[in-house]
Amino acid sequence: MKILILNAGSSSLKYQLMDMDGEKILAKGMVDRIGIDGSTIRQTAGDKVFKLKEPVPNHTDAIHLMLKALTDPEKGAMKSMDEISAFGHRVVNGGERFTDSILVTDEVKETIREYFVLAPLHNPPNLMGIEACQEAMPDTPNVAVFDTSFHQTMPKVSFMYGVPQEYYKRLKLRRYGFHGTSHRYVSKRVCEFLGIPVEGSRIITCHLGNGSSLTAVKDGKSIDTSMGLTPLEGVLMGTRSGNLDPAIVQYIANSDNMTVNEVIDMCNKKSGLIGISGISSDMRDIDAAAEQGDENAILAQDMLAHSIRKYIGAYAAVMGGVDVIVFTAGIGENNAHIRTKIMRGFEYLGAKLDLEKNKTREEAVISTDDSKVKICVIPTNEELVIARDTLAIIQG
Repeated sequence: MKILILNAGSSSLKYQLMDMDGEKILAKGMVDRIGIDGSTIRQTAGDKVFKLKEPVPNHTDAIHLMLKALTDPEKGAMKSMDEISAFGHRVVNGGERFTDSILVTDEVKETIREYFVLAPLHNPPNLMGIEACQEAMPDTPNVAVFDTSFHQTMPKVSFMYGVPQEYYKRLKLRRYGFHGTSHRYVSKRVCEFLGIPVEGSRIITCHLGNGSSLTAVKDGKSIDTSMGLTPLEGVLMGTRSGNLDPAIVQYIANSDNMTVNEVIDMCNKKSGLIGISGISSDMRDIDAAAEQGDENAILAQDMLAHSIRKYIGAYAAVMGGVDVIVFTAGIGENNAHIRTKIMRGFEYLGAKLDLEKNKTREEAVISTDDSKVKICVIPTNEELVIARDTLAIIQG
């Protein structure tokens, strides 16, 4: 059975075709610059590469172009679109209504639309991707997998904000958390990898990339997470500021004659690593500059590590200790230097990093043999989670 996994962004469409018999990846690709001049598609299927540059005005056209690439006689991965049994979609915010993945119906689509206000950059293109698939292949089922659903197990003490409760009751203002599909995968996978039971486990998952979040996972369930109402809250990120005194927004707006929306846009797009370093939002560029002695690049590295360390300490306290600390995603999986900075000084917690084992980019234990807390690298696989959920729902 073949399942097509889609992650639709505002101007891009990432996709992966998977054969669930053996969970093999048959093809993966991306349509880029949707609605912008210079639209392209690039797809790999084994050793075959499909590349094309042509106008892609909207997501419906992007879906058709994707299906064209997948069924290309020479460089595709299947003979006919009829081979696709289902579509699995990443949807960023499912609010409080969706605690699990779900088959898409008109009612589900309407609820996703209701949450546009909570995820204005993500939910609209996510829904466009769903509707484009329905238009292209109306008889093929679609499944929505929500970034927020894993975090719906958080208790009120974790997800409520210290503002009048009327805002929660009226506007659903609360912590939702994100990267839930990744946190769910790596927290479960690390238990399998280490051969430990999920029940009784206390795990801190560190999803570190251009967007980053940490989650306290106890007994396999999220009980706290660093991102909040939006993905702006939490640790320092590529272009996002992370935690701020909210009065900063008012202070900048008044001082520089900016609107609140303009200040928040600055916090989302011009802050974080790029704002501190003045170089780039890409950690690789910052690492290269730091090696040359650039003080702002070094400061960006240190601020990132410092912000993550604070959450690790906090979540160990919240769970009454920690058994496993997991690093995943682009920075978490690939940047040994940042992992070293983060874990420095955690010996008091019983977490000791092995500097030699830390020189890895693959699934591995990177703590010392006598470390009471296991430190691991577990590559994330959100697409596999989406594919598995989709298969279970269409079969069930």
